[in-house]
Amino acid sequence: MKNYEKATFAGGCFWCMEPPFENLDGVIEVVAGYSGGDVENPTYEQVSTGETGHFEAVQITYSHEKITYEKLLEIFWKNIDPTDEQGQFADKGPQYRTAIFYHNEKQRQSAEKSKKELEKKQIFKGKIKTQILPYKNFYKAEEYHQDYYKKNKIHYNLYKIGSGREGFLKKFWGK
Repeated sequence: MKNYEKATFAGGCFWCMEPPFENLDGVIEVVAGYSGGDVENPTYEQVSTGETGHFEAVQITYSHEKITYEKLLEIFWKNIDPTDEQGQFADKGPQYRTAIFYHNEKQRQSAEKSKKELEKKQIFKGKIKTQILPYKNFYKAEEYHQDYYKKNKIHYNLYKIGSGREGFLKKFWGK
């Protein structure tokens, strides 16, 4: 495990944040869960109230020898609306806000730099609202949330389209 590092990103619904990272060379594992709050081992029902302080997030275990943290940041930015401080797309509430949870000073610096670079490009009309926060905790979500996009393809695809995420990503990034 000494060659592996962790990256933790909150990008709204965690179902939609697993696929962009799953098949990248150097990514070992992507886990859906809850990060940043004050309740230990929260459940989906608790986090859904918006009162635990947790964000829906993904935690990525990766080999820094095969993929850089900066590349993971690039993928993160291209899968969210960083201007929405109320949540993501159809999902509103504190648990759906966006954040980068840095695990060390190097990650913090890289996250800050990537955010400034995105702001300079002026791709979006609004100001970038994604928070950059120190990593505090991560709790794995219930098993039925893991790889939801594989287990429930039809529902996942309908959700991604219906929430507005897919249209937004196509508009800004051509995906």
